[in-house]
Amino acid sequence: MTDLSRILDHARIAELPNPYFGKVRDCYDLPATATEPARRILISSDRISAFDRILAAIPFKGQVLTQMARFWFDHTADLCPNHVLAYPDPNVVIGKHLTILPVEVVVRGYLAGTTSTSVLTQYKAGVRQMYGHTLPDGLRDNQVLPAPIITPTSKAFDGGHDEPLTAQEIVAQGLLTQSQWDEVSAKALALFARGQKMAAERGLILVDTKYEFGTDEAGHILIGDEIHTPDSSRYWIASGYAAAFEAGTRPPSFDKDVIRSWVAARCDPYKDPIPEIPADMIEATSKVYIEAFEAITGQTFVPDLSGETPLARVRANLAPYFSK
Repeated sequence: MTDLSRILDHARIAELPNPYFGKVRDCYDLPATATEPARRILISSDRISAFDRILAAIPFKGQVLTQMARFWFDHTADLCPNHVLAYPDPNVVIGKHLTILPVEVVVRGYLAGTTSTSVLTQYKAGVRQMYGHTLPDGLRDNQVLPAPIITPTSKAFDGGHDEPLTAQEIVAQGLLTQSQWDEVSAKALALFARGQKMAAERGLILVDTKYEFGTDEAGHILIGDEIHTPDSSRYWIASGYAAAFEAGTRPPSFDKDVIRSWVAARCDPYKDPIPEIPADMIEATSKVYIEAFEAITGQTFVPDLSGETPLARVRANLAPYFSK
């Protein structure tokens, strides 16, 4: 039984400087000092978002995602440097302050997806040339692509919509230099190949994933945010893939959409108030995240139950960073 009271629904800490509150993370920027470069505190809350709004808080979700990203950062540091400087708390990363590149990098290994920008949606509409790639005729839903492809989009920082891009457009529009794009694309494909190989060893298929790259103060390209988590990636269960593909059904996966589907069945989630989500749905979603962590990493998830509350624990662990 999951302890539904152990949630970190926010991490608003007045003693930390320069706050930025996202849908899921609460962040603080630490300015550069004589001895330290500029850093960012990223606190993963337990909030879950969909439909551009917060739906609920899921016990241990923030710890699961932080520790899963830590697993992957540790196992890919030889391929691409990352932003991580320290982990002072199970939900917290201290990272280098990066200037995020204005291109969202998605790598896809299969003809899959449901959004308007997904390769499957476009393919079923008759499109064969997309994101600078030409796909052959005759592919079926959820079929493996001839080779993994990068499907970049513009990163809409001002609340606009992300737009599909080709490599040529990225350079022509001055979003990245040719050498930056060459480096980013090579790193993304190498990270994806490592992810697919390690997932396969765990009986999983890494279908597609999103990477967020940025530059540090010296102009070096690093990977930030998170990597190969269920929130940034699609995983299928390998043992059920062949039968599902033959039947034309969706392969089995870590189904995080239980809450999304429950809400969408009861209201227009873009306009209406969100109904209260029942405790059994919250608990089931928490179990899905924990099961995903254990399946992907091969490690046993150990919830941190220290501190009177998760927020009290986070505050105590971040006290060395409080403004003097």
